[in-house]
Amino acid sequence: MKKNIQGFSLKSVGIIIVVTAIVTSLTTGLIIYNNNKVILGGANWREDEALQEFLKIYNSLDTEYYEEINKTEMVDAAISAMVDYLGEEYSIYLNENETDNLSDQLSGTFTGVGISIGAENIIVKVYDDTPASKVGMAPGDVITNINGVSTEERTSAEVANLIDKTTENTIIVNRNGNELTFRVTPEVINKPLTTNIFEQNNKRIGYIYIDSFTNTVEEEFSKSLEELEDDGIESLIIDLRGNTGGYLKGATAIAGEFIQKGKVLYSLESKDETKVYYDETSKYRTLPVILLMDETSASASEVLAGALKDSYGATIVGTLSYGKGKVQTTNELEDGSMVKYTIARWLRPNGECVDGIGIQPDYEVQLELNEEGYYIDTQLEKAIELLS
Repeated sequence: MKKNIQGFSLKSVGIIIVVTAIVTSLTTGLIIYNNNKVILGGANWREDEALQEFLKIYNSLDTEYYEEINKTEMVDAAISAMVDYLGEEYSIYLNENETDNLSDQLSGTFTGVGISIGAENIIVKVYDDTPASKVGMAPGDVITNINGVSTEERTSAEVANLIDKTTENTIIVNRNGNELTFRVTPEVINKPLTTNIFEQNNKRIGYIYIDSFTNTVEEEFSKSLEELEDDGIESLIIDLRGNTGGYLKGATAIAGEFIQKGKVLYSLESKDETKVYYDETSKYRTLPVILLMDETSASASEVLAGALKDSYGATIVGTLSYGKGKVQTTNELEDGSMVKYTIARWLRPNGECVDGIGIQPDYEVQLELNEEGYYIDTQLEKAIELLS
């Protein structure tokens, strides 16, 4: 949701993020998907003595065990045991439900009508090019009825749950005393990024919050940044707090919006080699950039922060990041489960690996509690102070 805050009253700004549990970084993290089916052929697999031992036992159990065996479940158990043997926290076996949940988290899409509902069931945002925007729903509309059910005395979450995601909805709103009825059918929508513009000391400061590096984050970030530039921003805050990672391609694409062609984005250090990755895009910017990070900013967040810090000169405000400097790939199995395992360490452009260390901010700022016990976003406050 975008809005202008004239003069930026620090007193009125509360914490703007929901901190994600650290455990999330163990399942999302930095991921390079690889869903290729492996075909065993030639003589190599026949000469692998360890594999032959496994196949021998598998065949014996399949033919001689006294009860019927679910071969798929047995093989899954064997795969899980192989991954457990590695003893590495980011290499794990995910069952079908866990695989589906991870895919949903990183899809960057949701099914809905394209509105954000605030207190008193007021529509606070209608996203562009969505079913709601196409039928004429607008910010400020008060939702009074959905599919024949009154919204009176219902919370915004309860009202949102009244919207059927599978068929057309009849939504009645009050707009300036007039009752309007809209018929809206949900669609699959790209998850939008949170944007804002702050004004202080006659400076217009853009703000973009990235909660994860999804399949759609590159497209949404580029669109959000262009809109902010059209609104005349002179600098930018990228908020990565609570962002535990996601797809590497999203982080590198966002870095490419700023960094000049030919500069280093990151390196991958695998078993056999260290490969340096450079920006190959023609796009670059000169906007002053500040990154907000905290102890849950991990993996792809740290890749972006390292690239912008070392190859662009961005400033980091907040607290020490999580420190996940390893890269995973995935292999999906026929039954819908997945194996995720580490294939490399990644290095910042300056050659450092953040694993177990994190990225130290240029300005270390802790969140503070006010007299009422609510957090005041002193990290955002510091970023705006530096840019204004």
